[in-house]
Amino acid sequence: MPTILIFGAGKSATYLIDYLADSCAEGDRHLLVADLDSNLAASKLRQRSNTQAVEAKLDDQDSRRQLIENADVVISMLPAGLHPVVAADCLELGKHFFTASYESEALRAMQPEILAKGLLFLNECGLDPGIDHMSALKIIHEVKVKGEVIRSFKSYCGGLLAPQSEDNPWKYKFTWNPRNVVLAGQGTSKYLDHGEVKIVPYHQLFKRIETVSFPGLGDFDGYPNRDSLSYQSIYGLYNIATLLRGTLRRAGFCKGWDVLVQLGLTDDSSQLQLPSGSTYRQFLNIFLNGSATLSMEEKLTQLIPDIDFPTFEKLQWLGFFDAKPLPLTEGSPAQLLQAILEEQWALLPEDRDLIVMQHQIEVVTEQGIKTILSSLVAEGKDALYTAMAKTVGLPLAIAVDLFLQGKITVRGLQLPVVPEIYLPILEALEKEGIRFDEEIVSH
Repeated sequence: MPTILIFGAGKSATYLIDYLADSCAEGDRHLLVADLDSNLAASKLRQRSNTQAVEAKLDDQDSRRQLIENADVVISMLPAGLHPVVAADCLELGKHFFTASYESEALRAMQPEILAKGLLFLNECGLDPGIDHMSALKIIHEVKVKGEVIRSFKSYCGGLLAPQSEDNPWKYKFTWNPRNVVLAGQGTSKYLDHGEVKIVPYHQLFKRIETVSFPGLGDFDGYPNRDSLSYQSIYGLYNIATLLRGTLRRAGFCKGWDVLVQLGLTDDSSQLQLPSGSTYRQFLNIFLNGSATLSMEEKLTQLIPDIDFPTFEKLQWLGFFDAKPLPLTEGSPAQLLQAILEEQWALLPEDRDLIVMQHQIEVVTEQGIKTILSSLVAEGKDALYTAMAKTVGLPLAIAVDLFLQGKITVRGLQLPVVPEIYLPILEALEKEGIRFDEEIVSH
């Protein structure tokens, strides 16, 4: 009886655990869910047959390795920095390894030995990365089979709120790791635009936006995400003129977030030690200059001349002009900002989140130019069964299920970019309600 081990029972693991726990009902599989909080793991398993919750002692090598040694397949839903630790144990102990996270240099260094041992280490099998790869490559491969040429590829994805839960001016709440949201975009973004490499430094990122529209949902801000150039090799788009991958936020969000960036509130390189009882207003005032006779609002307008009322309203709603005590007074500006946002942007139990993804692909055909618009919209049920958890967890669960059925036979360090992996996963996702609507526009 094969044993599946999942490390981590957090928000993104809900659907993953459900899918694999249900697959154990027939009695030919066993599922272990290991978490720092074994009660949390047990609550996700709900006493289903052939499942067990255990405490994960990740800093205890012997304890961690014993869990891995008793498994056949290991899934890591841990923070990205811990994947290489678990992966190294899996490699030494001869266990297959699956994650939804980006493939790291540490994993790439293991590649020869993974292949030599006949193991499968599958990374980037979640939402973004994951479903984005699979859905894009299905189209790309179909286009190439027809002998057509892709001249432009743009792909956007965002984790947002369903319209009925957009109850604040930002139209945003946390549906995944808050720290990643606060630090998003730091560094330099790169993409191709009509044959030219474009570089967007962090202080310009949230000004460099495009409008992306979804029928029935309206407009979103799309901004460049990380290094789009690396996808030339991943997607086999070596001669393409335009290549951009981006992140989606509701229209207007980026203008508000850009103010926080320009002020320095997202800085994570310096440390603050504010007096106990310091207020939101005092925190914001640290980043403003100007005459003492000016109000904070006037100082802000001097520093950000193009600030408009909707943007000002966003800052006001967060409480930055209030004499309310800060939830955290020591740490980097980004950490203090995160603490504020975790209070203000917390999902309510009845809130529904929204996943939106869109590929915009321009194709040269014998008949002329056409644009393929392939769009995914997924809405969550509530704050536990979120669309984010569904779209991150289900691709990974389905991949493990297919692997244990012998339907995925490739080995080595892999991404879900080969038809043997992505076609059956996409087919299974459609049965779970995760499907793309495709529109073709001829020029």
